[in-house]
Amino acid sequence: MLAAVVCGLDQFTKALASTHLELHQPMALFPGLQFRLTYNTGAAFSFLSDASGWQRWFFVVLTLFICSFILVWLYRLRKTEIWTGIALGLVLGGALGNLWDRLALGAVLDFIDVYYGQWHWPAFNVADSAISVGAVILILVSLGGNKDVAE
Repeated sequence: MLAAVVCGLDQFTKALASTHLELHQPMALFPGLQFRLTYNTGAAFSFLSDASGWQRWFFVVLTLFICSFILVWLYRLRKTEIWTGIALGLVLGGALGNLWDRLALGAVLDFIDVYYGQWHWPAFNVADSAISVGAVILILVSLGGNKDVAE
């Protein structure tokens, strides 16, 4: 359920961004944060974005494999492994949101631009944020000895 909410929110915000933003034209929110519409044909930090086009299908297949792995993991979770389930739901929802873009647009729509002076973090979106938060939760759960909630 969480994955569906994340994917839906991601696609909703991307639709708003593509409707209300001009490509590469910043919309200032406050110092350090602006919206700037971009399309990333690569992966995180524009990895492989300058490749000749094969990377689209590579990332589609990779994402499908990862989503399948996550679905099996979710199926095998015990009901008490709540934080692991939340983390996997966030990662799955984000992966599906970006997969949708790759299939429909050939690239991932990014629009959140965090910066300091002339330095800009690579643009990202709600899906990327969900994947990052989910990954951090998974790391914290694994460092915590993977303790169940109701033990």
